[in-house]
Amino acid sequence: MSSWERGPCTDILEVILDEATIAARIEELGREISASFAGKNPLLLGILKGSFVFMTDLARAIDIPVEVDFMAVSSYGKSTKSSGVVRITKDLDRSIAGRHVLVVEDIVDSGRTLSYLIENLETRNPASVTICTLLDKAEARIADVEAQFVGFPCPNKFVVGYGLDFAERYRNLAYIGELKPEVYQS
Repeated sequence: MSSWERGPCTDILEVILDEATIAARIEELGREISASFAGKNPLLLGILKGSFVFMTDLARAIDIPVEVDFMAVSSYGKSTKSSGVVRITKDLDRSIAGRHVLVVEDIVDSGRTLSYLIENLETRNPASVTICTLLDKAEARIADVEAQFVGFPCPNKFVVGYGLDFAERYRNLAYIGELKPEVYQS
């Protein structure tokens, strides 16, 4: 195992959540979601690219039948802040009419992208739309969006790892850490 995958990355200022802490909370979320959606055959809707690591582990922690699909939306580009302009770059592969949809996100910060996405999904006549996020950065919230399942509150810091990125880097870190400002401010 390389130090990049499991050990310290020199671009990380501080580890916010270690691998064991993340794994334990995902097991808890899996139990909560299994109980909440028992008998409903939910569709896990991963928001690419950031949610792919979380969604994979979450799906394995859920002990009821689920289906998966993905959407990709863009509002960041290579910036550290949302532009507020949301584009769907990959849409669903199936209809969600009458389905219980669990949107799986890596992080909810301003909430603008997720608010747009939820409004879009609700026009497709699902039975329900529920949000599960690994990280909830409530301090940064602008839009009125609330996740029903939250892994961890997130400090108002720029974090990467475990699927979260900066300019497509750091997604493969096994932990979540605060990125050094000089990395993204240069």
